[in-house]
Amino acid sequence: MNDRHYTPKARHSATSRQVRGESEEQRACEYLQAQGLELITQNFNCRMGEIDLIMKHKDSLVFVEVRYRKNRAFGGAAASITRSKQRKIIRTALFYQQKYAPKSCMRFDVIAIEGDNELQWFPSAFDGF
Repeated sequence: MNDRHYTPKARHSATSRQVRGESEEQRACEYLQAQGLELITQNFNCRMGEIDLIMKHKDSLVFVEVRYRKNRAFGGAAASITRSKQRKIIRTALFYQQKYAPKSCMRFDVIAIEGDNELQWFPSAFDGF
């Protein structure tokens, strides 16, 4: 894999919420790179959905959902990843795997950030199968 770095989405008129989300996504990416994961791509989109970060760790593809919440109301950042959202991420990941890395193992991680607190990394946060 080539050296890749995080490049936020280009937007013409991003809201402050979108700018904050992209900033937190970049922070999550840098954190994971410091933990030894290698960035493959960010903001992967297809007809199935979007995945915030796709990274490589050893021989596995790591599909990362980054969630930022201003506060813990309604359960907080990690709780906002519903089973429905997980299924959408899984379908998108399977599409990516089939197209770009058919023989790779995969896992699903979550980075949860609430307010100005430190981020929390949940490796293997949910199963794909």
